[in-house]
Amino acid sequence: MISQTRDIVQKSLDALLEDELFLPEVKGETRKKAFTSLTSILSTPNHVHKSYLRIPLEDEKVVRIPAFRVQHNNALGPYKGGIRFHETVNEEEVVNLASLMTLKNALHDVPFGGGKGGIILNPREYTEKELHLIARKYVQYFSDVLGPDKDIPAPDMGSGEREMDWMMAEYKSIRPGMPYRGSFTGKSVVNGGSLGRREATGKGVFFTFRYLVHDFVREQKSLLTKTDNVFAKTALDFEDRPLTISVQGFGNVGSVAALEAYQSTHIQNKVVAVSDRKVTLFNSDGLDIPALVEFTMKNKGDLPTKDEQLKEIGVKAEVRGREEVLYLDVDVLMLAALEDQVHKDNAAKVKARFIVEGANAPITTEADEYLSDKGVIIIPDILANAGGVIVSYFEWLQGRETQFYTEEEVFNLLYDKMKTTMDTVLPLFFGDPFPLRQNCYIHSVMKLSTVLYRQGKLY
Repeated sequence: MISQTRDIVQKSLDALLEDELFLPEVKGETRKKAFTSLTSILSTPNHVHKSYLRIPLEDEKVVRIPAFRVQHNNALGPYKGGIRFHETVNEEEVVNLASLMTLKNALHDVPFGGGKGGIILNPREYTEKELHLIARKYVQYFSDVLGPDKDIPAPDMGSGEREMDWMMAEYKSIRPGMPYRGSFTGKSVVNGGSLGRREATGKGVFFTFRYLVHDFVREQKSLLTKTDNVFAKTALDFEDRPLTISVQGFGNVGSVAALEAYQSTHIQNKVVAVSDRKVTLFNSDGLDIPALVEFTMKNKGDLPTKDEQLKEIGVKAEVRGREEVLYLDVDVLMLAALEDQVHKDNAAKVKARFIVEGANAPITTEADEYLSDKGVIIIPDILANAGGVIVSYFEWLQGRETQFYTEEEVFNLLYDKMKTTMDTVLPLFFGDPFPLRQNCYIHSVMKLSTVLYRQGKLY
């Protein structure tokens, strides 16, 4: 994954090096040296912090759990990124996710840098008391590098507002008398969290898709009809058509995105498939998403896996294998699970013409190139799933000002910010041969390069 991100950053830098309108005052050998510096800075993190959390369990055993905090780049502001609680966490993954956060914040003009944390564990294997201790220990071990103006963690896979509340409380006890509300975001509302934070990423995922296929196509139809761009043809082919959607992953991101699609009045669509770690549920006439959401809330986040469970909650669906969600004959595939779900060995089986990355890095480089060559529009992670960090920024601001927005205000601000970004990158995307991911990276790298140059960090 690190090489994948580095490759696309390098391609963006190569494109900017040849663009004489970018940093025109930097010429000749000085320009080459500056871009060599940029390659080094953007391809490596500033800091990688590692530790083993010593945890006494309730059965009186003691375990040592590996934990990470990676700080990639803070040119735009304090490091910012979630803490992942998952058994597959590793250093390479956390470094890559931290670099994606740097690019994501730059793309959306959020004044944060990129960071990421991870703890190697399966939360389902620990009691609530043990998880509470793990959360506190994480803050104790990394307290010197965290803080509301240094590095601000948030929830990620396997963690949520409960863990952020625990962590903020521990930070407050370690730093008595110091500002603490902005030390963690994604907290519960009673602890200074923002309304709408939990739903923000999923809402943003659906909004980016809806805005591209509905709002932008209608507003810019003359632009799209005048170009021979292959992606413009895909967008026009699906204008005003009823769309079928499948969603991989039914956690905070996938379930909210599916619910947004189910309730949408802007476009005609139906969610025909959803999946989780155990199962795919399919109904060609559309699934009852609210009923499935209610079921997961009562069953530790799991979807029904048996016909009897579906019948009990009144949901009509076929039970299929968990990976089948990727290969269904649908118009739209939303990926809201783990990394590397679509790769060189299965990309040819993916039939969707639109793919939205609700997860981080769910498509490998080879698969991305294969699908893009076929005119598939991929809305990349740094564009589609930024709703969480954008609303985390609003939460951070509200904590500093101790004035809080209504949920409607939060979502309006979120949509305005994402719309501004899309209005910047979409005309470029439909006007040149680069896929949308490359356009987003070029925009991010351009912002970061300009700031790093102005700060004198390229010499």
